[in-house]
Amino acid sequence: MIRETIMTGKMSGTMRLNKFISNNGSIARRTAEEYIRQGRVTINNMTVTDPAFNIIENKDKVRVDGELVKTSRKKVYIVLNKPRKVISGVSDDKHRTTVTDLIKSKEKIFPVGRLDYDTSGLILLTNDGEFANRLMHPRYKVEKTYRVKLSKPIEEKHKLLIQKGVRLGRKVTAPAYISFINPKDKRYINITIHEGMNRQVRKVFESFGYFVDKLERIKYGYLTLRGLASGQWRHLEPKEIQSLTKICKPEEK
Repeated sequence: MIRETIMTGKMSGTMRLNKFISNNGSIARRTAEEYIRQGRVTINNMTVTDPAFNIIENKDKVRVDGELVKTSRKKVYIVLNKPRKVISGVSDDKHRTTVTDLIKSKEKIFPVGRLDYDTSGLILLTNDGEFANRLMHPRYKVEKTYRVKLSKPIEEKHKLLIQKGVRLGRKVTAPAYISFINPKDKRYINITIHEGMNRQVRKVFESFGYFVDKLERIKYGYLTLRGLASGQWRHLEPKEIQSLTKICKPEEK
């Protein structure tokens, strides 16, 4: 049986189930929460569906889809220049290449957020669930810059409207910033956003009658693709990790 004491309060040396999985597994915390609610997680062979359930580290046996979640000792932080036609995930039911297939890492890692199948560029991978969760959390407004090639030159009135925010379904996008790569050819632009709505950049331009012929993420927070050709990756330097962590540092009360 699962201990009653864990269910009634937090004990010394315990951690929330969703946080434990994201810190030590190959999935982000939000995905871990989904798996838990779907009944895919067990503690000591008992199914638990509450993401806030507290487990005792180094004692309780946590499994996801039957696979034991082992405590990760070494934290890994990687930046990859993702090519087009690569899945932003750790597996794919259609057996297509994933971002983790491109990286040689002894530790299990997962992507921080997603890039569409047809979108290339900068993507982070880690096994630090707390780090990933903060980078993806809307409250921290981490900026991402994309290089875009449009099907036709953008009109100034549409540029101004997109910068103010565009309604996509029930939501209105936050203000964005658009600059021209070459003022003489207004098909090529850079757009900076801090949201992560599904296919947001493509949908925004399509709402004004433009099609995105090419889309590449070139910047994430302070990070750029400098020195990385398509498909190449590297470990983040300590100062880069610190810079990203600083962006997402909780405000002191």
